[in-house]
Amino acid sequence: MNYRRLVSSGSWLVRNLCTVARNAAGKSKSAAVDAASKRDNRLYVRLSRLPRTGGTVSEVLNGFINEGRKVRKEELTGIVKELRKYHRYQHALDIMDWMGMQNVQYNHKDHAMRIDLIAKIKGIEEAEKYFNSLPPIAKTQSTYGSLFSCYCIDCKKDEALAFFEKMDDLKLVNNDLPFSNLMSMFMKLGQPEKAPELIDEMKRRNIPLSYFNYVVWMQSYANMNDLEGVERVREELARDSPDKCTPTTYNNLAAIYVKFGEFEKAEECLKKIEEDKRPRDREAYHYLISLYAHTSNLAEVKRVWASLKQSFPTVTTNMSYLVMIQALAKLKDFKGLKECYEEWESSCSSYDMRLATSTVRGFLSADMLEQAEGVLDDAMKKRREISSKAMEPFMVYFLNKCQFDLALKHLEAAFSVDKTWQPTLGTMVAFFDYFMKEGDGDVDAAEEFCKLLKSRNCLDANAYLLLLKTYAAAGKQAPDMRQRLEKDAIELSQELQDLLANVCPE
Repeated sequence: MNYRRLVSSGSWLVRNLCTVARNAAGKSKSAAVDAASKRDNRLYVRLSRLPRTGGTVSEVLNGFINEGRKVRKEELTGIVKELRKYHRYQHALDIMDWMGMQNVQYNHKDHAMRIDLIAKIKGIEEAEKYFNSLPPIAKTQSTYGSLFSCYCIDCKKDEALAFFEKMDDLKLVNNDLPFSNLMSMFMKLGQPEKAPELIDEMKRRNIPLSYFNYVVWMQSYANMNDLEGVERVREELARDSPDKCTPTTYNNLAAIYVKFGEFEKAEECLKKIEEDKRPRDREAYHYLISLYAHTSNLAEVKRVWASLKQSFPTVTTNMSYLVMIQALAKLKDFKGLKECYEEWESSCSSYDMRLATSTVRGFLSADMLEQAEGVLDDAMKKRREISSKAMEPFMVYFLNKCQFDLALKHLEAAFSVDKTWQPTLGTMVAFFDYFMKEGDGDVDAAEEFCKLLKSRNCLDANAYLLLLKTYAAAGKQAPDMRQRLEKDAIELSQELQDLLANVCPE
């Protein structure tokens, strides 16, 4: 597969959307290329490939058993945890549903995990129904804590506080986790002043603070622009709980100092990470490289990189190279970026498209189009397939250059090689920004783009918000917009409602 040939081939999408953008009609059909599916005897591999191979969890599990293989509960719960880690919530819940149909007995941790998955897939109300349906013996600290965490994650403040009181009455608030959940919720709600109050309550109850509590406590003061408060927490942590001064703690503290422009103090924290790093801890090096990049210190980035390679001369990982490539791109060291990418490419044991994508993005930021195209073309030859995500930087690049035809060719190529791919919010914003700049709002092209998004099941609230902004920029109205939003079950945020009042008055 050749990248340039794929992009330059042209087809219905380019013709249709480009002509709409030029106020001319044009139609044709797209072709999708299905990736070849391969089966493996391991159950996890079969389940993890479902998005590409199609089918259902039940079909895979039943087929596995029909082959004479055994499925153990411990294996299934392990797979559920792994799928959750990669945000594959629907398949994880499908496995638990299948376990229920097979009368596999859940323990309280299984119930807690299912509550979390139900909330993520079906919403809090369904999670509440499941929790309420549990027998009293299954309503433990784990299941209570799981539902409480769901309230906090969804920022259901009133429900979370009421449930916290209920847990407290049942003597289930005896560790730092419920307080950690509340602190995270208040930070997301833009109420950082609540975090110190929760810390005071933990101290009153003699509940030991975790390193996470200290990190959020410091971040809360940073969000209130109180650097003295940050440093008071740092001093308390160093005095009372030095064992909780982890690389993550210093990493977050260094990021706070960078925010305040205190680069010397930031680098002091970075030196502390180097002093305290554990013998086989790559992450400490990754923290250092990323944060030295944020302090614009290229010399230190290269020094730490050399130290990392010296410490792990034969096992430097893809992730290490990814961190370094991103740092070099941020610091605009494009010679170093090229050398680092080529070094990784010549020695990697497994090809990781994230590195190619990050390198492409770095080159494009400097208008090095030929080099970026060369990286992607070479990546395709090595993998014999292309990642649609790797083509998104080109779309944004060409839109910023007002080269709409080329952006659309890359969009079509991405759709053609991966039927499951959906553009990121950043890419959608770039397209709609282009529509809004064209003649103060090219509504027709924006509508055609939305039809395409809908055909890919990614016409969501964000896309509608951007579409309404395009109408507003053009000074045009859309009389049927309320019906369309209702039909597509779009939840109306305050911003959407404000735009609707302008674009689609009642």
